[in-house]
Amino acid sequence: MIFEELNINKELVQGLKEMGLTEPTEIQVKAIPLIKQGKDVISISKTGSGKTAAFGVPILENVKHGQGVQYLVVVPVRELAVQISKELKKFGKHIRFSAATVYGGMSINPQIEAIERADIVVGTPGRLLDHLENHKLELSRIKCVVLDEADKMVEMGFINDIRRILNKTPKNRQMLLFGATLSNEIEILKREYMHQPLTARTESHVGEEYLEQYYYDVKQHEKFSLLVHLLKKEEKDLAIIFCSTRSTVEAITKNLRENGIKVDMIHGKLTQNRRLRVIENFHKGMPNVLVASAVAARGLDIKDVTHIFNYDLSQDAQEYIHRVGRTARAGKSGKAITLLSERDHDVFREILSRYPVNVKQLPLEDFEMLKFNAGTRGSFRGRGRFGSRGGFGRPGSRGLGGYGRHERSDRPSSYGERGSFDRPSSYGGRSSYRPRSYGHGSSSRGRSFGHSSSSGHGRSRLPRR
Repeated sequence: MIFEELNINKELVQGLKEMGLTEPTEIQVKAIPLIKQGKDVISISKTGSGKTAAFGVPILENVKHGQGVQYLVVVPVRELAVQISKELKKFGKHIRFSAATVYGGMSINPQIEAIERADIVVGTPGRLLDHLENHKLELSRIKCVVLDEADKMVEMGFINDIRRILNKTPKNRQMLLFGATLSNEIEILKREYMHQPLTARTESHVGEEYLEQYYYDVKQHEKFSLLVHLLKKEEKDLAIIFCSTRSTVEAITKNLRENGIKVDMIHGKLTQNRRLRVIENFHKGMPNVLVASAVAARGLDIKDVTHIFNYDLSQDAQEYIHRVGRTARAGKSGKAITLLSERDHDVFREILSRYPVNVKQLPLEDFEMLKFNAGTRGSFRGRGRFGSRGGFGRPGSRGLGGYGRHERSDRPSSYGERGSFDRPSSYGGRSSYRPRSYGHGSSSRGRSFGHSSSSGHGRSRLPRR
């Protein structure tokens, strides 16, 4: 199928062709006709499936320049807001329209001026409410509201902010809800604000034919040395190393650089300009390795990522799905490798029980033990796995090279609008997840997740408790 068969106007088709897009994706084929009919739509699909064009193309077809704000797109994080605005401008290159991008942490006056000219507003919940309540954002002419990454916004605690925004829009407006999963809170939004919505659904996880998933069972203090070994061994284009805390991101980045690996990092405490610059440079392969916290795991369209390395696992099992979804996008293949230590076992079991993932264990190879400099946390000298001596992060530096105190993960909902993040007005999202205990022992060797370490065949299954 080609885009013309979806009855899209020729100006938009031309813009899509200039982006190299000639055939619509599965979610675009299913969602665009429903949206063009004016239906409320719930769209569930995996990352990298073309969701932005699925709602962006119908919006641009109907926008009337100079008639005030007609379309509102609400997203969880500022990077996604910037990305969507850029994509809309590319899709609509041959159409006259104006889009304003609004998010916290930046001067509000330029955003006010942009809104005054805008036909479409793309923004994060906290800053949108600021414009609604304290400035001149007017939503009485809204034709359609899009909630992109709706499940993530709910998880981050934005549910009440979303309600306050929706209450400012006309009751007869169209509503589109895009995400990878449906939660109870999403069902509440569906009942309260949508009119007989139809569902456009595709496979919500990357298919096994495109994504290879592996794990190594490794001692915590050996993780960094194994990571360096794999980075040098794997033939990769763009690679993302995910860590569960900001301090781990910073420590891993510092130590990789000290070991001659060109790498950059992104986490929520970086300034907005720095984060955007890092993403832009990573797109260009400068450098081709990025160490990231959860801020990069959802929504962002980073093309040509061939490898994902999970240095550790988030306590939220769903985060694994979004991390590995950064690769094997748009029909391309990819590989996800998880470094699994004792502290990751419980959440790993939760991942295997909740999601249809096929993760195969790989046997540990010989690798050089390297010194790990944990900075102000100190270090201790220890004997490496294969007899060499090396320094590792001392106990107490969670997620680095040792064990001990828990550090809050990198969550935008933890900070206020005046700081680096867009703050929800209340924390009505899901409570923090505590992994179940499956009663396994203390040793990190020989852990059984349902298959042998050599064959790697078949889907991983949990042993009975």
